[in-house]
Amino acid sequence: MVKTFIMNKSELIDAMAASAGITKAAAKLALESFLSNVEGTLKKGGRVSLVGFGSWSVSKRAAREGRNPQTGKTIKIAAKNVVKFKAGAELDGAVNK
Repeated sequence: MVKTFIMNKSELIDAMAASAGITKAAAKLALESFLSNVEGTLKKGGRVSLVGFGSWSVSKRAAREGRNPQTGKTIKIAAKNVVKFKAGAELDGAVNK
C-alpha cells in the first residue's frame, strides 16, 4: 500500500516559517508574493524558471471536438491556455532517489 501525503497551503506556510526561522505571517507574505509573480509572468506569456527546481510555461491548446460521456453526443471544446510545469534535474533526482 502506498501512503499518500498531501501538503496544503497552510502546512506549506508553517514549514517555510519553521525552516527559514521567520514568522508565519512573513512566510505567508513571501509565498503569496511568489505565487502572484509567477501568475503575472505567465499571464503576460512569459516563462518562470528556477534552475534545478523546474520551470512553468503557458501552452496553447487548440479547439477540438469531444464527446459527452453520458450521452455520447459530440461537443465543441474551446481553445484555451494551459500551464505546464517541467521539473528540473535536481528536483527530478531528489524525487527518484
